[in-house]
Amino acid sequence: METNRHRLVSQILAAQVAPPLVMTNLYEVGADGTPRILPSVGGITLSVRVGDSCFGHEGDHVEPAVSARHSDDKLNAALNVFACIGNVATVTSGEAKGARGTVTGKHGGVEHVIVDFAADTMAQMQIGDTLSIRAVGVGLAIVDAGDVRVFNCDPDLLERIGIERDGARFRVPVARIVPARVMGSGLGRSTVVRGDYDIQCFDEPTVREFGLDRLRLGDLVAIVDADNTFGRIYRGGAVTIAGVSHGRSFLAGHGPGVTTLLTSASGAIEPVVDERANLATLLDLR
Repeated sequence: METNRHRLVSQILAAQVAPPLVMTNLYEVGADGTPRILPSVGGITLSVRVGDSCFGHEGDHVEPAVSARHSDDKLNAALNVFACIGNVATVTSGEAKGARGTVTGKHGGVEHVIVDFAADTMAQMQIGDTLSIRAVGVGLAIVDAGDVRVFNCDPDLLERIGIERDGARFRVPVARIVPARVMGSGLGRSTVVRGDYDIQCFDEPTVREFGLDRLRLGDLVAIVDADNTFGRIYRGGAVTIAGVSHGRSFLAGHGPGVTTLLTSASGAIEPVVDERANLATLLDLR
């Protein structure tokens, strides 16, 4: 599968390890009417990494491993646009200086870039440690791919996914199929080069039908009838491939978040279910 990777711009981005955050009023009232106080976004999350269940921890919107952002909002916007899943991150300060990790997702609203590090590395890290991310992937395209577009994807990751091309169609391994009718927070954004949108898991028949309760952080999923070419919209027949970036939520309209990797408005992408289609396996992270 030929791409334009030789033309891509590679840059170094700066970030810091972001602290954990809580809502101002502490309690968040879930879709079931229950108020909860739970760990949420940000921080160095020692007990949660890609490959783990989206529902296996007592948290809400938990980001696996390390959450990163830049203290300057303008520079943080660039970090969130130019960092791509699969990019290499290096710790540049503190006791873990020199250790390497991998970008595994983005989270809109809080505007975090999520980076996986080995457990022993995270044990040495502190809030505020600086990171350097080798950003490459923005502008990545498959040659003569019709309306299939690539977003937020390091070129090495694109090659590792195992896409099979058959003329104008592209077979892509995914761990789960997700119907567009359950997509929530993040819909309507005019671009998918930053942030994510959420899989609502409140309708039990749909959860059972599609096995959504078995979603794992880092899973590649196919969202059917979803077009992400110029933003996140419902379009019959379209297919979008995304990576699960953060964990479950009890809040209405929210759930495991996904960051877009591929999309086709015409449905030229054919998802092939393969339980191994997870970033932990594809990028040798666990």
